[in-house]
Amino acid sequence: MRRSRALLAGLAAAQVAYGLGRESRGVHPTRALVVLLLGASTSEALEARGARRGAGAMAAAGALGFAAELHGVATGRPFGDYSYSDRLGPRIGGVPVLAAAAWAMMARPAWVVAGLVDERRPVRIPLAAGALTAWDVFLDPRMVADGYWSWPGGGRYEGIPATNFLGWWLTGLGVFTVWAAIDPDDAPLDDGDGALALYAWTWIGETFANAVLWRRPVVALAGGAAMGAFASPALRRRLTRR
Repeated sequence: MRRSRALLAGLAAAQVAYGLGRESRGVHPTRALVVLLLGASTSEALEARGARRGAGAMAAAGALGFAAELHGVATGRPFGDYSYSDRLGPRIGGVPVLAAAAWAMMARPAWVVAGLVDERRPVRIPLAAGALTAWDVFLDPRMVADGYWSWPGGGRYEGIPATNFLGWWLTGLGVFTVWAAIDPDDAPLDDGDGALALYAWTWIGETFANAVLWRRPVVALAGGAAMGAFASPALRRRLTRR
């Protein structure tokens, strides 16, 4: 069994346990889940694209995302006026080091999903930024509710302003422009199954958890629709090629 498949299986089991109880959503389980998700996504990228391209693309995503977070916390742009608590561990410039993982760990799945929808680079880059932002429609409400970060001015969606999602999309444009330069000839139909599975699992699992376990129907509906807009056509194209 490939290492990435074992990590993906372990991730799925850990996420199920995480969703079932309030105690399992404490600080240490949350940090561990972030590390496990990053490990699974990185392992898949290395196996699919090789050490140089896979590691380079993942590092670029984490570095660019972290730089955007540093700028965001310092200036309020492009994500709005927000701040982190100390629950995610050590911080640099007010930003937890683990924040870089959030950008890296879902970048490869978003890139693959976008490539399955449309492989043309001028279209794929903004699509990938959208697919990454769609995941944040699930991520931010949970982390805000659990006290990891917040917007003092609030926002209309679960205390989150619309500027945050615009900021994610704009940052994603930068991430995937660099990603396309690092790995210009990837083939999502040939080597993207693991990344597609991770995106689809996240979509289905988050929708179920918010609708049934956490009783947050607004988040389930919004996040399910957002990620589904990318996951559904990607899955359809992949399945028709079997």
